Amino acid sequence: MRKKHFAGVGLGLRREMIGELIDNIPSSVDFWEVAPENWIPLGGKYQKQLSRFTGASQFVTHGLSLSIGGPEPLDINFVKDVKAFLDTHNIEHYSEHLSYCSGKGHLYDLMPIPFSEEAVKYVVRRVETVQDIIERPLILENVSYYAAPNAKMSERDFTLAVLEESNCKMLLDVNNIYVNSINHGYDAEEFLASMPTSRILYGHIAGHFDEADDLKVDTHGADVIQPVWDLLEKAYEIHGVFPTLLERDFNIPPINELLLEVEKIRKLQEKHSMMPSHQEFA
Repeated sequence: MRKKHFAGVGLGLRREMIGELIDNIPSSVDFWEVAPENWIPLGGKYQKQLSRFTGASQFVTHGLSLSIGGPEPLDINFVKDVKAFLDTHNIEHYSEHLSYCSGKGHLYDLMPIPFSEEAVKYVVRRVETVQDIIERPLILENVSYYAAPNAKMSERDFTLAVLEESNCKMLLDVNNIYVNSINHGYDAEEFLASMPTSRILYGHIAGHFDEADDLKVDTHGADVIQPVWDLLEKAYEIHGVFPTLLERDFNIPPINELLLEVEKIRKLQEKHSMMPSHQEFA
């Protein structure tokens, strides 16, 4: 039976963390997140450890290489592998980036989809295919980007159109809104308020790198800064409290340091717990 409900505060699980945590899973973390493609090829010890972890804790997945907006055909075999992974580990939720990362080969980066009506229709068709295969709603994350090639509509309108026309769910990345608002000169709170409350399944928060006053790089390699915490609190004020996960991909500190940021998310959730809540989802 799939674990359909998750709530509270999450943390991204990286392979280098599992040995430290497997016999002492922190009770302060309500759910964990993994990238399926980082685990699908592995067997032996790693699969046994992950199975122990997923059997004991709530998990969601956040993919890296679906390339939902890519110019090449969808990798159907990969999508089937993802479904098998989700089923094996009893995981209900699969999220990905509203971007692409392939074109005559893997690009090893997340590239911006042109903001256009044609691109909306293209992405929607691909989302429907993925959802048919995985037998679950696909959850799409608003992404950071540094250029907008051939844009004929705004990031906001493009994102809303894809979510509405595909009938998928949203992973609301608060740090990405902050980064994009600085890099592209728009109001972060206005963008945040325009997102559809009913489609937000869960959220991400992370740190970034300050390249310059007007250029922020989304790295997930630093502590979350105060303006991003403030934007998360604003998100709870606008949309109600939703499950929120801390991402940390590089410069990973000891688990006790990560748990301080996890606890900070929890305190913000508790502060806004009287507001309309998204803390449990079917």
